[in-house]
Amino acid sequence: MNDSAPDSAYAPPPLPTYQPSYDQAAIQAPPPGKPSSSELLKQIRLAVEQVFIGQTEVIQQVLAALLAGGHVLLEGKPGLGKTHLVLALARTFGAEFRRIQFTPDLMPSDVTGHTLYDLGSQSFRVRQGPVFTQLLLADEINRAPAKTQSALLEVMQEAQVTIDGETYGLALPFMTFATQNPIEQEGTYPLPEAQLDRFLLKILIDYPGLQQESAIVKAVSSAAGGRGLRPEQVQPVCTTEDILQAQQEAAEVEAVDSVVAYAVNLTRATRHHGAISLGAGTRGAISLVRVAKAYALLEGRRYITPGDVKRAALPVLRHRVSLTPEVAISGQTVDHVLETVIRSVEAPRA
Repeated sequence: MNDSAPDSAYAPPPLPTYQPSYDQAAIQAPPPGKPSSSELLKQIRLAVEQVFIGQTEVIQQVLAALLAGGHVLLEGKPGLGKTHLVLALARTFGAEFRRIQFTPDLMPSDVTGHTLYDLGSQSFRVRQGPVFTQLLLADEINRAPAKTQSALLEVMQEAQVTIDGETYGLALPFMTFATQNPIEQEGTYPLPEAQLDRFLLKILIDYPGLQQESAIVKAVSSAAGGRGLRPEQVQPVCTTEDILQAQQEAAEVEAVDSVVAYAVNLTRATRHHGAISLGAGTRGAISLVRVAKAYALLEGRRYITPGDVKRAALPVLRHRVSLTPEVAISGQTVDHVLETVIRSVEAPRA
């Protein structure tokens, strides 16, 4: 039950006037001949769009998560290219990639790894699981029970794995992409709240438009065996070191106090809305600012605006809140309720 005050009673504190203090003239230009981080990310987007057609905003959200160093939950019906997207992204900067197909009989040790006795050396050795990579695709994660899903908690939070008391760090950048089918489909398990909160963004992939879908069908069917638009066609455009540098630049993007307060007020408003039984925690506000910084860098800016926070709100918050049973039964979606929350919180003015 929601024991918070009704949404009509919640009044966030007034925000100071938004005024970015970052000096654009002080931005250091990249070395001669080397593109800026925002230009590199644009090249990555264009490379992915060669094989993942008609989903520009989805790609932008994925790139924002990459810049922010967070994990992504991809949801959509089968056959919409979720796996395709991650494979193409890995190709763009030469990241090590591994994939886990989650099934009801998958064990936690199948994810993280385990120790085994080597008869040849007469000693125990560690057999590393598929989480030891840079881009991890947890395919159909909600087809495995909660015990197996929880095997990813440590690796997603700390970028490390503990096997029989020994801790092993992972190479950076590390990022988990988990795909899930809509929860109402048969044979799925809901993700625990602790697991959901580890994902920076929940991205919804919908059907492409008519023209885009026609282009996909034509391109795929034009190659032998229907193998057109393969991720292998994507050429690398940068290195993992370039991505780490871009992540550092994203972290250094300025967030003025009024915009941070706006992100906090949005998050707090979810805890007081009458249609929401469980609001977003502090990690939600932190994620809003992190993703807003990534959006700013993608556009070549070194400061965030209220528009960046508002753009980030749905993918950041939709998996961090739960609707009351009455509202859920009525057919309202989480996104619809969150849109009312966003409209109810005043943004700082320039």
